[in-house]
Amino acid sequence: MCASFRSEEMCLAQLFLQSGSAYDCISELGEMGLVEFRDLNPSVSPFQRRFVSEIKRCEEMERILGYLLREIRKANLAVPEPEVSPVAPAPKHVLEIMEQLQRLEVELSEVARNKEKLQRNLLELTEYTHMLRITHTFMHSRSRHEALGPQYEEFPSLDAESVAGCTGMQRLGAKLGFISGLIQRVKMEAFERMLWRVCKGYTILSYAEVDESLADLDTGEISKNVVFLISFWGDQIGQKVQKICDCYHCHLYPHPETDEERADVMDSLRTRIQDLNNVLHRTEDYLKQVLHKASESAHSWVLQVKKMKAIYHILNLCSFDVTNKCLIAEVWCPVNDLTNLRRALEEGSRKGDATVPSFVNRIPSKDTPPTLLRSNKFTSGFQSIVEAYGVGDYREASPAPYTIITFPFLFAVMFGDLGHGLVMTLFALWMVLTEKSHKRKHSGNEIWTMFFEGRYIILMMGLFSIYTGLIYNDCFSKSINIFGSGWNVNAMFTEQQWTALLTLDPNISGVFTGPYPLGIDPIWNMAVNRLTFLNSYKMKMSVIIGVVHMSFGVVLSVFNYLHFRQKFKLYLLFLPELLFLLCLFGYLVFMIFYKWLAFSVQDSRTAPSILIHFISMFLMQGNATAPLYPGQMGLQVFLVAMALLCVPVLLLGKPLYLYWLHHGSKSLGVHRGYERVRRLSEDDLSPSIVHDEEEGLDDHPGRDCSPKEFDFGDVFLHQAIHTIEFCLGCISNTASYLRLWALSLAHARYTATVSPIDFLSVFLLCITTIHILYLNAFVI
Repeated sequence: MCASFRSEEMCLAQLFLQSGSAYDCISELGEMGLVEFRDLNPSVSPFQRRFVSEIKRCEEMERILGYLLREIRKANLAVPEPEVSPVAPAPKHVLEIMEQLQRLEVELSEVARNKEKLQRNLLELTEYTHMLRITHTFMHSRSRHEALGPQYEEFPSLDAESVAGCTGMQRLGAKLGFISGLIQRVKMEAFERMLWRVCKGYTILSYAEVDESLADLDTGEISKNVVFLISFWGDQIGQKVQKICDCYHCHLYPHPETDEERADVMDSLRTRIQDLNNVLHRTEDYLKQVLHKASESAHSWVLQVKKMKAIYHILNLCSFDVTNKCLIAEVWCPVNDLTNLRRALEEGSRKGDATVPSFVNRIPSKDTPPTLLRSNKFTSGFQSIVEAYGVGDYREASPAPYTIITFPFLFAVMFGDLGHGLVMTLFALWMVLTEKSHKRKHSGNEIWTMFFEGRYIILMMGLFSIYTGLIYNDCFSKSINIFGSGWNVNAMFTEQQWTALLTLDPNISGVFTGPYPLGIDPIWNMAVNRLTFLNSYKMKMSVIIGVVHMSFGVVLSVFNYLHFRQKFKLYLLFLPELLFLLCLFGYLVFMIFYKWLAFSVQDSRTAPSILIHFISMFLMQGNATAPLYPGQMGLQVFLVAMALLCVPVLLLGKPLYLYWLHHGSKSLGVHRGYERVRRLSEDDLSPSIVHDEEEGLDDHPGRDCSPKEFDFGDVFLHQAIHTIEFCLGCISNTASYLRLWALSLAHARYTATVSPIDFLSVFLLCITTIHILYLNAFVI
């Protein structure tokens, strides 16, 4: 069977790598992606292996590159990706890359710290400027109530005296003080309340909101701020106010005592702000130059460090010989790629200037090899769908190639519309034609990435939807009359059977002239009995497709049984499963076709119901309804009896046969059909070897042929679970395939409104339904 239909044949190989060229050999193998390494040091801790220091060096470079990429993104610079993926750097160049990254980190961190300090100083000067400007209006307002805003005091005599004059507090020896600064607007209400409660009204608070939003000095968050000016009497009150301001993280600035001093401070602030802006612009330009130069090599560095770290991880899986001059590795490799493996080792030895070339030996093994299923950009999406339900055993038949046809077809059965299929096809075709540019962009949008990775699946679903849309004669829920209708309603006027609504009845002579050449006749789109007709058609079609799909899944198991030489499973598993499925649900499909062929238009009204006949089949009630054909009752009883007899065969056949191989066969001495086993001596003839001969596993490189104790209870339990799951699954899964009918009707109903929301909802619902149906098929 072709490699795409079955997993690759694998072999276990032993690599002998010279210490000087081991790094280059592993690098070549990694670039080709040929092998899977085994851990030869399972008992050694990851922190005690030979190349731990090199891995730590790689992790340090990853940390520096992470910091570098964050700074590049912060500066809104693009990181160009090389067209060709760089190879892992040679060990002698690793220290150069490390030193270059460290110098770049030191330079960037120093420039970033200077920039942060400059921005902090600029923000402080800006806040100080806003504070001086706003508090100046507080001191020179004509009306105290308009300028000072809310005031809290407990001395009525202050109302009659000027703030600048001699007050009663001055006569008591108290000194007038001011504290000014900025506070976040959200904290202002609590701050005001605290001042009132602590200072007992010995303060005067004036505040106003800053027009522009400012960044916080500590957190960097943009927020609205309020400038406040607090007037107080006495040092004791001033200390309390100072502690309250510290508690609320206020930004305090000195308040000038005179107008001349305020003007000098404002001039000085303007000059310093202008100088800081110039220096900050130069610093940002220099930082961008450094980041832009670093961004050109950042992606290459990231790939090189990842590859280098992966190489050292692989080297830690190898073991050293007694002379510590050679590394020994064990790998699983496809048999067809052994030549490429040897070529990669030769190239690695050449790059490492090894005096003795590395070489490979194929060794026998009884361990189960890993499953390798090759795929390309077209089949990878379908392979991912299959692997979502599990990865098959080694050398099992892969259902992925069949999924390329069945998955889009089942979707199209539910999503059959010529217009929608054309839209999907054009969208997928655009992604396919521009896939190279999209791959280079590496979008971080997960939804877009999901659509792009499934572009070939969407393309196939669109093509199949176009086909089923032609069969359904649906284009955005409108019929297309290409060949002309095969119905003629003029005869209904002649027979005087016309009503206000169009009801198609082929029993009226002259109405039905012949079938439509392709798909459903467009006149059904106007008939009132359209839903009755489509319900019957699509429901029966769903059952037929479901039974065929499940039967195909059962037939696929034959390839595995023949490949592994497990011929007894053909008789004890495959035949009972297929007979059970076909005797019940295959007979249902037979009745559908028989009713279509045996009953004409004239006697269609008297045709019996298939559903009633199918239920009567299990109840053994043949006299309840008119038979479809002569001898129906006898055939149905025979089919039900056959299906019931398949259950004990499926349940007990395999366990009893294996029990006979391990125990009952000892009294017979030899077994027919096993010439190679008969050549073995009596001492070597163990039941497990006979069992492996029967199942064809002794020639299998991935199976263990050593004697194992046979556990009948364990085998019987697994077979009982499989039997119950299969028998119940046949019933439930057949009913589950009616989702094809339901979703097809729902799609035709909702897309009549041409609503994008309805379109997307039905699309996602169809995708979910196919996954459910595929889960049913894989269980079968």
